[in-house]
Amino acid sequence: MSGWLLLGLPGYTYAAGLESLWLAGGLLIGNWLNWLIAAKRLRTYSITTDAITIPEFLSRRFNDQSKLIQTISAFFILLFFLFYTSSGLVAGGKLFETVFGLDYSTAVIIGTVCVVSYTLFGGFLAVSWTDLVQGLLMAAALMIVPIAAMEGGFGDLSDQLVEINPELLTIWHGIDGKPLSAIAIISLAAWGLGYFGQPHILARFQATRSNKDIGVARRIAIGWSALSMFGAIMVGLVGLIYVTNHPTMTLADGEKIFMILVNAVFHPVVAGILLAAILAAIMSTADSQLLVCSSALAEDFYKQVLNKNASSEQIVMVGRLSVIIISVIALILAMTPDSSVLGLVSYAWAGFGAAFGPALVISLFWSNMTRNGALAGILVGGITIVVWKQLSGGIFDVYEIVPGMILSTIAIVVFSKLSEKPDQTIQAQHATFINQLKEFD
Repeated sequence: MSGWLLLGLPGYTYAAGLESLWLAGGLLIGNWLNWLIAAKRLRTYSITTDAITIPEFLSRRFNDQSKLIQTISAFFILLFFLFYTSSGLVAGGKLFETVFGLDYSTAVIIGTVCVVSYTLFGGFLAVSWTDLVQGLLMAAALMIVPIAAMEGGFGDLSDQLVEINPELLTIWHGIDGKPLSAIAIISLAAWGLGYFGQPHILARFQATRSNKDIGVARRIAIGWSALSMFGAIMVGLVGLIYVTNHPTMTLADGEKIFMILVNAVFHPVVAGILLAAILAAIMSTADSQLLVCSSALAEDFYKQVLNKNASSEQIVMVGRLSVIIISVIALILAMTPDSSVLGLVSYAWAGFGAAFGPALVISLFWSNMTRNGALAGILVGGITIVVWKQLSGGIFDVYEIVPGMILSTIAIVVFSKLSEKPDQTIQAQHATFINQLKEFD
């Protein structure tokens, strides 16, 4: 969960009420299914193929000697992570702008320097430990803030929301009273599909200590997600009541409601600690994303295409340089003050979900999936997201992840059927994977 959890989701709830439950519910179910379906098999298959990154896993899974899968996967990772990382920098800019009264551009630059310097000096293990502490801080902040800001307690909450607008309390209607369309509901709930293709999340599955730990990890992850998203929705609802009850208070950007509540309710010392949760949210995801980007550039592009004999020192240097380059480009994208954290995340989330989700899940279960099928699925999924985003009206209003994943799945099945069956090396590898899956359990 990135800065969207403390800015984007509360901001959406602030504007749309309990309609946001479709989004949160979809994410919770998608997260649970990802752990249930992909985690154990991906970890085991990564051991079978001796793969570190997702592009490397897909390449070795299908014995792709051309390295096309790895190279194209790295391209899509870099493309969509630019927007995802940019969303974190926008969140950081809004934080420093609100807290210190800085110019937005200056605030974004300061936030970028914090994230990049923090990422450069830590590796995967450092990121995992800091994510634990940051996650606890985020969950605590999201539970403390709405409770402290609530006037009249939980019992009075619904009555106050009804006075503002009764439609805020229904999941079936928009705040204008009109029924939500099927396209709107599908688009919100479909966010959950994106989990299957997120490289920075899937990397955690690969790094799990043992298959036996996955059940406990799943319960922790889902429990934390449910608690945190509930808190984020409460922040949006309580924030709406608070702003309505204080007519002198104006809020042009709903994504700042968490910060507004913290500044208004808490002593500056406590407020500082709670606002640090936003920075924790930004960093906990941005560092993971930047590490995936650096490995995509260093391992999947530089080593495979430009310098196959690269030393470990050279790969580390290329990785660190790529973190800086990607951050600078993401910084440029984040410089627009009207940028929406939720909007940037939705595009990147859909891109990863469609490009990698179907290819990854099907590769873990279908022994007859081929290299051409995987390549077609990645290309069709990624391109569909880019093209669909430019279209609007009618069916094109549906969240782009839906057509992206459907077309990607079709492409995988069709091209796998048209291709020759996997060779003996791939079949033997899949048999080894099945045996290891039983052995590790």
